[in-house]
Amino acid sequence: MIKKLLRSVREFKKASLLTPACVSIEVVMEVIIPLLMAKLIDSGIQAGNMGMIIKMGLLLALCCIISLTFGILAGKYAAEAMAGFSRNLRHDMFHRVQTFSFANIDKFSVSSIITRLTTDVMMVQNAYQMIIRMAVRGPLMLIFSLIMAFSINVKLSLIFVATVPILAGGLLLISKHVHPVFEQMFKKMDTMNLVVQENLHGIRVVKSFVRQDTENKKFSNASGDVFRLNRKAERLLALNSPLMQFCMNFCVLLVSWLGARMIINAHGAPDSLTTGYLTSLISYAGRILMSLMMLSFSYVMITISRAAAERIVEVLDEESDITDPENPIMQVPDGSVDFENVSFAYSKDPAHCCLSDIDIHIRSGETVGILGSTGTGKTSLVQLIPRLYDATLGTVKVGGNDVRKYDIAALRNSVAMVLQKNELFAGTIYQNLRWGNENATDEEVEHAAALAQADSFVRAMPEGYNTFIEQGGTNVSGGQKQRLCIARALLKKPKILILDDSTSAVDTRTDAMIRKAFREEIPDTTKFIIAQRVASVEDADKIIVMDGGRINGFGTHEELLATNEIYREIYESQVKGGSGENE
Repeated sequence: MIKKLLRSVREFKKASLLTPACVSIEVVMEVIIPLLMAKLIDSGIQAGNMGMIIKMGLLLALCCIISLTFGILAGKYAAEAMAGFSRNLRHDMFHRVQTFSFANIDKFSVSSIITRLTTDVMMVQNAYQMIIRMAVRGPLMLIFSLIMAFSINVKLSLIFVATVPILAGGLLLISKHVHPVFEQMFKKMDTMNLVVQENLHGIRVVKSFVRQDTENKKFSNASGDVFRLNRKAERLLALNSPLMQFCMNFCVLLVSWLGARMIINAHGAPDSLTTGYLTSLISYAGRILMSLMMLSFSYVMITISRAAAERIVEVLDEESDITDPENPIMQVPDGSVDFENVSFAYSKDPAHCCLSDIDIHIRSGETVGILGSTGTGKTSLVQLIPRLYDATLGTVKVGGNDVRKYDIAALRNSVAMVLQKNELFAGTIYQNLRWGNENATDEEVEHAAALAQADSFVRAMPEGYNTFIEQGGTNVSGGQKQRLCIARALLKKPKILILDDSTSAVDTRTDAMIRKAFREEIPDTTKFIIAQRVASVEDADKIIVMDGGRINGFGTHEELLATNEIYREIYESQVKGGSGENE
């Protein structure tokens, strides 16, 4: 796990190495200062030697300046290393997420991925700074201070050594109980973020149904779960501080008492102690206490971030279940599509297929309508064409080749898909439409918009194609959003165009004009049109009727009216219900 995370250090390796180097020099200077103080007291002040006082005073000032300088540098390099590491880590995670198939994203959930990219990375970056700075400073200060203390008086220094196993055992015991709590807490944070995401995404529905109280209750429950687990973890971690303070304060009191007795009863004894060295010994005790506090704090941060680091590595280790073959086909010859005995299950378990025994063949340039009630597998069927998912059984072919033999980018560049949930991004209309072709000229953009029947309403806007679209397209209507998304897809000049119920929010007249533009302007493009209205597909070359994940009917409008009961029922209900009028 650590090796995987350290790959994100990259160009900030120098700053990461300079930080502990500067910390080491800072610590050495701080450890020398108490020793100089002892000599200042014993050989200068008590002896009345002004020359020694000046000499020791100058050396103390020099050590302080050097310690301060390298302390500042250590802080500078640590901040640079921490910020750079977190930036690279977010980049690596986001880059990995971009390679995920829909199945991979379904595995983690959107809210969980967002939490891992934000909260989890923040915790790991804080732990990283602790490791390269405090986790280096603490052990060095502890070791050097113990060495200096032993050089002054071995018996008194053994008191410090005796407390280390007690503190280490306490830390390990606390960590053992805290880590599982943090794992649970991060999962609850995913749930809380999901509640927030759903609420903000569907805020118009929440307000229209006056369900604010219900949403507040959902959030309070989710936030309460996080609070309870966080409180439990913090209570356990809080035990560390009093344990450490008790041990070290007891040590300082014991050293002071025994040291004072040694000074009073000196009389040339071999273990005698001077006032200056007792002062420095107490100073080293304080430094040992500080170093243990640093180690303790670092340990707590590492314990907290461990669960976050494991979640981050899960994302970095996740391999997309849809990958390029070794020698991929880089060119799609035409828009023909063949489903050969295809079955598909989101769980990859053939026993739970949502599509079964699909066997149809579409020639390049044909228009294919797809009808069926909700949940019959219409969207699942077309998502197999650009390999948003892979078939569980059977083969899907495009241009006569198995889709799994194509380079994924080449295949998807040949397929334009307007999804059931249309998405626009914050930016101008020009910028949104150029998602289809970033090099498209203004004229090409406007022509695509005209084909999608969007040009007229765009030009009616105050700033035309430079009108800024708010996040999610909240400042345009549902029908306008659909037409802009169709225009964006047309800019790709695809060999296959898939419209997944993408004209449901436009009136039948506009729908007919869009289909007329398709026939006249892109006759060689294979078109799949998923629709709820028979009027949207009745002039298609072929119509697929889906029922229960299987093909119930396949033929022209006239053939299906004569032979397919489901199609005939849909047609008659819509004709009698007046669905042909503007909606």
